[in-house]
Amino acid sequence: MSNVTPREIAERFVQLAAPGPNGDQADLFAEDAVLELPFSPPGAPQHAQGREAFRAHLLGAVGLQRHESADNVTIRETDDPGIVVIEYRLRGTVIPTDKAFAFDIISIVRVCDGLITWLRSYSNPLDRAIAFDAVPDLVEALSIA
Repeated sequence: MSNVTPREIAERFVQLAAPGPNGDQADLFAEDAVLELPFSPPGAPQHAQGREAFRAHLLGAVGLQRHESADNVTIRETDDPGIVVIEYRLRGTVIPTDKAFAFDIISIVRVCDGLITWLRSYSNPLDRAIAFDAVPDLVEALSIA
């Protein structure tokens, strides 16, 4: 059993997001962890299983985004001692469009034995579509749904 608290894992998660994207955040995940991204853009996966799948997700963004900071961080503990809620703003630039972004993100995180076993993360899909010049794609996907 690890002496690292879920709050400390959440703090480290945000610290590692700030200079990313890179694969370092994946080291905080259990080997069989589950990642859920319910507001992913059309065509992007909404679910990943395992540490290495999360690492691949992060490394896939290396040429697409440059992060500059993570700020406005709030970590909320819950009645369940293994679950925390992280709120933060991730700032950076989309490399292909050269557009700056500030994505407000809320993540619900379950930690067991010092590792993340489950993470569900939400951010505004419209913010992402604007930054990536993909608003028409989002509108088309919404009209089909």
